[in-house]
Amino acid sequence: MTTSETAAASASFSAGQGTSGERADILETLRTHRYFLRHTAEGLTDEQARLSPTASELTVGGLIKHVSAIEAGWADFAERGTEAMPSIEGEISPEVLEKFQNEFRLLPDETLADVLAAYEKVAARTDALVESLDLDTAYPLPPAPWFAPGATRSVRRVFLHIVAETAQHSGHADILRETIDGQKTMG
Repeated sequence: MTTSETAAASASFSAGQGTSGERADILETLRTHRYFLRHTAEGLTDEQARLSPTASELTVGGLIKHVSAIEAGWADFAERGTEAMPSIEGEISPEVLEKFQNEFRLLPDETLADVLAAYEKVAARTDALVESLDLDTAYPLPPAPWFAPGATRSVRRVFLHIVAETAQHSGHADILRETIDGQKTMG
């Protein structure tokens, strides 16, 4: 994708009717990074989307699945608060660990098209929440090894986390795609 194509694509991600300011900025940034992640998967077969051609076990299909699951979970938290996020204390059960690991895999009964369609639904819901929720509302985070005790997250920070998660994994997917067939998202 050339720089001008990237700029044109980014400019097309305008916010919904009547959305401006900070909400419009969040939506445009989130939509831009989602675009890069989806673009990385364009033209891949299901088999290619399952490949892990680097030293890691990451796959393009698995990254899209993971980003979708993370976005859905944080959107639930932004909408419903602490009760929407599980508390994880002590040892992580084998079932929870397997579920988490499977978020990073395009399983044999899954298709890239189905994962992308599910991601579109998650994205539409999140976008509607960005446009409607009070960004200053904050909720306590549940106990988990990766959260500081007593920490909270505002709805604003939740959406910024979703942007960061999407951007980070979009970069991972780009490296995988370039390794698979030489395609680059930018450049």
